[in-house]
Amino acid sequence: MRFARGLTIRRDWTSDSTLISSSIFMPELTEDILARLRKAIQPERVLDTTLRLCAAPSPTGQAGPALDCLAEMLQADGFSVERVAGGHAAAPAVICRLTTSRPGRTIQFNGHLDTVHLPFAAPRRLPDRITGSGSCDMKGGVAAAIEALRALRETGVLAAGGVLLTAHDLHEAPWGFGQQLNALIAEGCVGDAVLIPEYLNHCLPVVGRGSATWRATIRRPGPPVHEVLRPANEPSVIDAGAELAARLRQMAAHLAHNIEARAGSESVFIGQMHAGEIFNQFPQECWLEGTRRWLPGTPPDSVEHEFRGLVEQVAKRTKTKIHVAFQLIRDAFLLPESSPIVAAFQQAYAQVAGAPLPLGPKPFVDDGNSFCALASVAAITHGPTGGGAHTVDEWVSIADLSRVALVYALTAAAFCPPPAE
Repeated sequence: MRFARGLTIRRDWTSDSTLISSSIFMPELTEDILARLRKAIQPERVLDTTLRLCAAPSPTGQAGPALDCLAEMLQADGFSVERVAGGHAAAPAVICRLTTSRPGRTIQFNGHLDTVHLPFAAPRRLPDRITGSGSCDMKGGVAAAIEALRALRETGVLAAGGVLLTAHDLHEAPWGFGQQLNALIAEGCVGDAVLIPEYLNHCLPVVGRGSATWRATIRRPGPPVHEVLRPANEPSVIDAGAELAARLRQMAAHLAHNIEARAGSESVFIGQMHAGEIFNQFPQECWLEGTRRWLPGTPPDSVEHEFRGLVEQVAKRTKTKIHVAFQLIRDAFLLPESSPIVAAFQQAYAQVAGAPLPLGPKPFVDDGNSFCALASVAAITHGPTGGGAHTVDEWVSIADLSRVALVYALTAAAFCPPPAE
């Protein structure tokens, strides 16, 4: 299956600029548009949507029930819904469109409904927040985007173009690496710009590092034995692990000099190191695991090649075998500040908050990195205030759900204009 795209902009990402077609202009967001959208957004409705999504357990790879719940809610609201496998038939992605009769840009609202593999916490409504698995990361944000879609349809303020809403599984590493979204992008299920309601809202992130996970497993040929029986010439996997850790520390010091003003520096990090079963057994295996992060302009292939080269040197010197599993999570990204979506978002945000957001970095990787790297499509991450992501104590602000819904609806109204007369 392939999806049509109503592209109305030309992109030149080699010069970090987005060129607007001369037939497109960006309208001012009037007080009337703001008032109509503010009235259309229903706080109780967005809360109910959040609670229903959070009530469906959806660990990564098993988000089918949550995606089914979303599809049922959208269909009950009168929207037409497509279900697309995207290489993951167990939990088909949800695709929903709001179109107008006039040509214009398509803005995409995109979110994941899978959660990290922790004990399920049922949703609870408290006076100022909703708690429960996925409430912060990122079912609350998806609910806000859905409310924006509803408000746009009910008010008719979207004068041209349209909205594409996508929701999917296989986001959270190490259980997923964005495979389903990548498949959707490859099939052309992409708008002209993307809003992603992850839990970042203190800045407008215009740059972010790429990220990969790695695991180095060190082995020696002989069997595990008592320490006093160890062969004299048998290499020590612990010594090899210590040397690899030292070499990676040297690499980290070197990478720290590769700096981007907003994103920070490149890095290599060791988060785990394990060997042996008991205190006096000569172990047969040692493994280290961590991350590697890099800046825009650095090809991921070169990052992996450099890492494997260092490991090979350690294996040769220590006379051990070292297997490396290197998994790309997301590539780095750089969002041109001249992009039309930046202008539209800042106009919408200022309409609600009184001033535009400061520009800044994205500290984590998310689906925005994939849209930028795989489709050269500008993506902004902005979601409701929340906390406890990747813990059993997630929460999302009730008040901020409606705020984000309003910002999203206003951004769509500004980004999807009619042709200039």
